[in-house]
Amino acid sequence: MTIEQTAETSRRREYREGLRHGFPIACGYFFVSFTFGILGASLGFRWWESTLISMTNLTSAGQIAGVKTIAAGGSMFELALSQFIINLRYSLMGISLSQNMSEDVNGSKRALLGFGITDEIYGVAASRKMPVTTVYFLGLMTLPYIGWSLGTLFGAILGDVLPATVTEVMSLAIYGMFIAIVVPAAKESRRVLFVVILAAAVSCLMYYMPVLKEVSVGFAIIVSAVAAAAVGAWLFPPEDGGACRE
Repeated sequence: MTIEQTAETSRRREYREGLRHGFPIACGYFFVSFTFGILGASLGFRWWESTLISMTNLTSAGQIAGVKTIAAGGSMFELALSQFIINLRYSLMGISLSQNMSEDVNGSKRALLGFGITDEIYGVAASRKMPVTTVYFLGLMTLPYIGWSLGTLFGAILGDVLPATVTEVMSLAIYGMFIAIVVPAAKESRRVLFVVILAAAVSCLMYYMPVLKEVSVGFAIIVSAVAAAAVGAWLFPPEDGGACRE
């Protein structure tokens, strides 16, 4: 086997691995975006408009806030500001994930892969013990992207057929999926478990404290993540310059 054939085989293996890891995310995204399609239809959006929004965005909270702002007649400034605040956490995820990227991921490829960063995709990629390659990440984001787009399409067209209780239950899928991503890493490392608990505690404070609960959801997520990560980095510095693992 030549060097080119070996490299091609490796790329195919990486892509298939990414597809396999992204399949559960795609299933969860289908059901979650189904409810977004229903919401878009209820607000007066055509089926193709809601689907186009999902095909050009991968952010459930951002899309929901966006269509509500548009339906309420909000200004472009309000729309842009809300999207910036809600989605700012993806910048932090991108910075964090860049530390585990392989050397083949250059600037232009990072811009492409940045489109596919979501909470769940980031969680899977960041927990990978091997460097994240371009081909692996493309495979990881392929099925979730398809699931998110198709779910919106079916929700916008068929949403009125299903009972409200069914659609409400479907919207809970994303929470169970994210828990399934976090729990294995927390079971493997006590340090990760500590950071997860700390982030949850800070999030609860941001939600229940009289003054802090006025902070937007987007900033609350950022504050919780940064605070927990900072404390974790301070208490558990890497001994060899790499990631802390137990």
